[in-house]
Parts: sequence; C-alpha cells; structure tokens
Amino acid sequence: MGNFRILYAEDDDTLAFLTKDNLEQNGYDVTHCADGAFCLETFRYGHFDICILDIMMPKMDGFDLASEIRKINTDVPIIFLSAKTLKEDRIKGLRIGADDYLVKPFSIEELLLKIEIFLKRSQKPASANQFYKLGSYQFDPANYLVFKQDEKITLTQRESELLKYFLDNKNVVLKREQILTALWGDDDYFMGRSLDVFISRLRKVIANEPDIAIENLHGIGFRFKED
Repeated sequence: MGNFRILYAEDDDTLAFLTKDNLEQNGYDVTHCADGAFCLETFRYGHFDICILDIMMPKMDGFDLASEIRKINTDVPIIFLSAKTLKEDRIKGLRIGADDYLVKPFSIEELLLKIEIFLKRSQKPASANQFYKLGSYQFDPANYLVFKQDEKITLTQRESELLKYFLDNKNVVLKREQILTALWGDDDYFMGRSLDVFISRLRKVIANEPDIAIENLHGIGFRFKED
C-alpha cells in the first residue's frame, strides 16, 4: 500500500493529525491540506489515487473543491467527510461526483475499509478488449469510457461499476437491495438514495439511444432493457 497516495483536505488540526497518522501507519502516503484552495492546487500538480475531502473548509468548501477536481480528473475516487448529517447534503455531494460519504465522527476502521475497497477496484487489471455495446456507443469499463467515433464520455468509478452490472444482467429484473449489496455491500436508506443519483446520471448518457433504457419497476427495482 505504500505506493498509494491520498490527498486529504481537513481544517481541524487535531482530527487531521489523528487521521493522517492512522492512514500512514496503515501504509498510505498522505498529503494533508488545511484549506480547499490549497488542496486544489496540490491536486493540479500531483498524482493521487484517492481524495478524502472535508466539506466545511476555508477558502473553498468541499463541494466546490470536488467539482473542480472532477473537471481535472473524472475517475479518481472521492470520499466526503462531514459533520453535516442532512441527506440533502449527502445527495448533493454524490451529484457533484463523489463516490462515497462518511459522517463525522467516523471510525478510522470504516474509512480504511472504504479506501481499500476503492483502491482495489481501481487497480483491477483490464481484460483485453472487454468492451460492451451500448446502443450506438461502446463501453470500456476498465477505463470508465463510453465512446463512439469522435465522441467520448468519461464516467466515474461508481457509474462505470453500475453500468457494467446492468449490462451483465441485461433484460433481468434486479431488486434494489440486490444492486446495492453487489456494488456497495449494504442496502440502507442512504445507499438507496445514492443509487437513484447514479441511475439518473446513466440515464442522461443513454438518453438519445432508442433501443436501450433503464426501467424503474416501482417497489421492486430496475431492469436494463435492450430491444
């Protein structure tokens, strides 16, 4: 794990010291930034495998920071850390492009587990020519790309994982809890709301494709339909 670099934004000095220390003891290379603007500049000039961002920070908050990071890199995993417990704030973070969200106070064990899961997924070796047909597009899950000719759409890691899961189960009714357990390992209320956000994003990608659709089966789940 020593090669994995974490960009960590947190303005609480005590929490930052404890979290950084724990992450480094577990073998990670951690760069800490105490404000959002400095964190963005650090991201621009460095390579990081995952970003862990507090929301309430001086100079630039975590939401704006994540938006700017997504303009630079669409697939680096982003985990929000926040004292805010409002579900609307969590959903806002996911809409911006975050992959997950931890509410303070969080356990270092849970944070380590989430980091490990994201890094394992992002380090999976790509299978040769493992492309999927997606209407008039091609989908490259290893590189999070949907493309055709000169058009290219880059997905986040979560979007790519969800789309691949749907394509592996075309025309099959998938229960909500089945999808959530497969992708998130949990099926609680918040994860269900998160799933809705990612499905909404994927629907925009395939909006102009007449032969494919993600159907919402009320009270049951979803079906990726291909005629």
